[in-house]
Amino acid sequence: MHGLIYKSTGSWYVVKADNDRFFNARIKGIFKIDGITSTNPIAVGDEVDIEIESDADSTAIIGEIYARRNYINRQSPKSKYQHHIIAANLDQSMLVATLREPRTSQGFIDRFLVASEAYHVPPMVLFNKADLYRKKEMEKFEEWKNMYEAIGYPVFLVSVKDNTGLQDLGAKLAGKTTLISGHSGVGKSSLLNRLLPGKEIATQGVSNWSGKGLHTTTFAEMHDLPGEGRIIDTPGLREFGLFDISKQELSHYFPEMRARLNDCQFNNCLHINEPGCAIKDAVANGEITEDRFVSYYSILESIEAKSY
Repeated sequence: MHGLIYKSTGSWYVVKADNDRFFNARIKGIFKIDGITSTNPIAVGDEVDIEIESDADSTAIIGEIYARRNYINRQSPKSKYQHHIIAANLDQSMLVATLREPRTSQGFIDRFLVASEAYHVPPMVLFNKADLYRKKEMEKFEEWKNMYEAIGYPVFLVSVKDNTGLQDLGAKLAGKTTLISGHSGVGKSSLLNRLLPGKEIATQGVSNWSGKGLHTTTFAEMHDLPGEGRIIDTPGLREFGLFDISKQELSHYFPEMRARLNDCQFNNCLHINEPGCAIKDAVANGEITEDRFVSYYSILESIEAKSY
């Protein structure tokens, strides 16, 4: 029977079968192959075939996994040599960010956008907690909104507390499978409770002593939106470690750079010290923002030299 992975807890999976029944399922040993670099062989959003083990207990065995259309991963927090697949078969991704309590850095946003670009998942950025923003936060929002929209990324401003800005967001999510991610404490769970009436997902605020978000979601989980569409909730992230992206590839995942790469004098240009660099010229001319270039350079510096 065909099914869709709705939740992964490491060794057990929640699968929704085509008949709309949910099963608790385990994988066959065949998936536990040597040399696999992913910490999770099956991810939320994967399509699978299941064999019913006990109809009364709603348990099943996963016998086959279908080829993924795409996925988003991050470096495993346990090992820099492994990656963790966050979710698979996505139509789009959404990063929930905040400019206060806690403040999301541009570096974190740009890393998420790079990961989405690398795996061909169209991303968007949603700024939550607008009810807390003062003049300086609104000025920063307008600056970032203009910067990201100019390179093709949709940007939303919402306040879950005041119930503002959610109508446009709902239209964007309709009929799509969307990954939602962000730091702990940005209001992801509160947002989901508005989008998913009756779910009552646990919420938790920001630690008073650290100013950082507190974890509420432990495992990735998919939810059906009212009408059509699905949304995949993920655990709050402290950082977003990119995996398996080389220094030479990185600029391809910055759209404003990708459009100018053929104009560089050298094919292997890293856009730092090379002569005839179209990217540096575009930064100097204001065609690429300095903030985005600084993000690029910061990510570039964090990538270990490897033989590709």
